[in-house]
Amino acid sequence: MQTLTITQPDDMHLHLRDGDALRAVLPFTARQMGRAVIMPNLKPPVVSVADALAYKQRIIAVLPEGSTFEPLMTLYLTDKATPELVREAKAAGIVAFKLYPAGATTNSDSGVTDLFKLLPVLHEIAAQDMRFLVHGEVTDSDIDIFDREAAFIERVMKPVLAQVPNLKVVFEHITTAEAARLVLEAGDNVAATVTPQHLLLNRNDLLVGGVHPHHYCLPVLKRESHRQALLEAVSGAQAHKFFLGTDSAPHPQHAKENACGCAGMFSAATAIELYAEAFEQIGALDKLEAFASKNGARFYGLPENTDTITLVKQAQTVPNSFPIGSGGNLVPMRAGGCVAWTMQA
Repeated sequence: MQTLTITQPDDMHLHLRDGDALRAVLPFTARQMGRAVIMPNLKPPVVSVADALAYKQRIIAVLPEGSTFEPLMTLYLTDKATPELVREAKAAGIVAFKLYPAGATTNSDSGVTDLFKLLPVLHEIAAQDMRFLVHGEVTDSDIDIFDREAAFIERVMKPVLAQVPNLKVVFEHITTAEAARLVLEAGDNVAATVTPQHLLLNRNDLLVGGVHPHHYCLPVLKRESHRQALLEAVSGAQAHKFFLGTDSAPHPQHAKENACGCAGMFSAATAIELYAEAFEQIGALDKLEAFASKNGARFYGLPENTDTITLVKQAQTVPNSFPIGSGGNLVPMRAGGCVAWTMQA
């Protein structure tokens, strides 16, 4: 039987939510990952150092007994952010600020309306050697939803990088050939996370045969040519600029399966196995460890994890759903189907 042992990975883009959802989903990530960068788009959002530290304690309080998992905390960037807040966050051990353009995705109503008005804040993020995490989509009504990432690159990302050239940017959950090209052509201060769904699925998986609400995420799934560009980027000559970030997002089944189903896919239950499947499909299993366990740690200035995990080439059936508290269910990525790899206990 084929086995693959790698350094324990990190999830550099994770949604845990709070309350019942947090308790339900955290064990999946803690079982696989050594650390995770925790997204701050709660209701209300995590906008202050006190918010972040309190949220961190809530996460730690519900970790499985004996777990060494470490949450890496972030702050939600708003129009009211100041350089003083950046300095306070750095002193408290917060690793990054997250940009949500207002209205771009789940719980983004408090997001930034004009990033260029926050250039002093971005300069301070750079000066403090923190990371700037970018949900890279414009929200203009005249821009097609499939073109929002490409438009963001031209209208926002390139001008910001020109004005704050030493800013360390993670272009989150990239979905397009244009985004991959930007990262490849930028300096080593620019990197990107890539989700399992954007490596394994294209927009046919969302729309063919009817709308599949559990494949709806933002940024939305794109053409097959974009998926191929991402696979080439994570396995190519500059693969060190790309790393694991699931964007795993727990939404109750009833919230996904309604007239205005919310965006997000829950992949944490089989995250590393899904990535292994994607890398195996392109004959690049030898590149998985760097993508999952090394590149992100290096970009964040963190040591690599000292533990290892072992994957076995043994198919597993993904449950149709998981309980999420209060009588609700959570439908995972690949629900009812098989994943070709299994992580050993």
